[in-house]
Amino acid sequence: MSNRLRNQLLKALLLCVLAAPGAAQDGQDREIRDELAELRTLAQNLQARIDSLEKRLAPPAKEPAPAQDVPAAVAPSAPPATAPGPVAGALAGALAGTTVSIAIDGYYGYNFNAPIGRVNLLRAYDVSSNSFSLNQAGLVIENAPDPANGKRFGARLDLQFGQATETLQGNPVNEPRPDIYRNIFQAYGTYVAPIGNGLTIDFGKWSSSIGIEGNYTKDQVNYSRSFWFNYLPFYHMGLRTSYKVNDELALNYWVDNGTNQTEAFNSFKDELFGFNLQPSKTVSWTMNYYFGQEHPDVQYFPNGGAPPNAPEQQGVPFEPIRPALKGRLHIFDSYATWQSTAKLMLAIDADWVIERDNPNSSPGETYGGAGYARYQFTPRMALGARAEYLNDRNGLFSATPQSLKEGTVTADYKFSEGFLMRFEWRRDLSNHNYFYTDTLGLLSNHQSTATVGLVWWFGGKQGTW
Repeated sequence: MSNRLRNQLLKALLLCVLAAPGAAQDGQDREIRDELAELRTLAQNLQARIDSLEKRLAPPAKEPAPAQDVPAAVAPSAPPATAPGPVAGALAGALAGTTVSIAIDGYYGYNFNAPIGRVNLLRAYDVSSNSFSLNQAGLVIENAPDPANGKRFGARLDLQFGQATETLQGNPVNEPRPDIYRNIFQAYGTYVAPIGNGLTIDFGKWSSSIGIEGNYTKDQVNYSRSFWFNYLPFYHMGLRTSYKVNDELALNYWVDNGTNQTEAFNSFKDELFGFNLQPSKTVSWTMNYYFGQEHPDVQYFPNGGAPPNAPEQQGVPFEPIRPALKGRLHIFDSYATWQSTAKLMLAIDADWVIERDNPNSSPGETYGGAGYARYQFTPRMALGARAEYLNDRNGLFSATPQSLKEGTVTADYKFSEGFLMRFEWRRDLSNHNYFYTDTLGLLSNHQSTATVGLVWWFGGKQGTW
């Protein structure tokens, strides 16, 4: 408190006393003078106590005052925060920039063929009819590289559970020992080499980008997946590289164990050559050529039945296949998207697959494609459609020579960011009787399904998963 303020306080106090009715009647009364003297003394004592309190509360010039000198009324109510220990600090630094995200995807679908076993044939994810189903529960942990800020390393891990896991993972036709890796959909580390505009190198297991559709439902036009998604590779294990030539063009090269092979089942290494072209902000085009050999040279016996004295790998017996088939696989894949307006997206996907049992064998072929459209009516409501054709002339996909078609319409309602409901109608057609009905042995040339899907996702990862 300043000296000027204190003097004003004392003058105001004395004026209030002098203005009292008793003082006005007899100002010379001795008793009144004694009271005024006493009040003056009290005011001086009050000023002294204020001076003492200001000194005690003032910050020290050099050294802090002892704790016992601080009045209890102004003592801190909690101890000051302490810095983390060296282990906690190192862990926090190592995990800086790491995102943890979770997705839950479930559905109820009804097949109007009322098929035996409630089975929807040729479906990748919505495989069950008349059943409340857990399509997928996924966990994504990612620490992405950030070369612009000097961080060139990163890693990603995707764990997956549910019906989609059985579709994507562990097919014994492709995986020698499927149970080891069944729930690991992706697991790879990344390094961005300081070469030109940056050479991105991934090592591990990654989701295939052959074909326009992907794994996580929230990022797709439709709830169900196309025939082509079900047929083309789901994942690869090996080395993946991408070089950004400029803002419009990126070149891609892979070398891996094979299609849907975490462990190699032959000694051949598959390769991919491709590019991503984005001539404008609204148009993108991807072209892929994949070359491989998808015939095993060993046979595993995880459930018994192995020949006597068979060699083993981690306790699982196997035997060589002699002679092993050595025919090659060729996949030509191209897709493009066009954001024609702020609300309308159009896309097209074309594929041609050629496979031989032996180098001089007649080729088996599958070809076709799909077209997509999606219109965003409001931030919450959208409508998507897909029309698809797949000519399985040699039965490479369905094990039956046939031509397949399907049309799908999907209505979206997004309650909020992280919660999506989808209503879908789909009709599959074949030029042969192929699809199940309610009678064993009686097949139909079509199946129609109605599906309601619910998708939740949350966590730190933004954009497309």
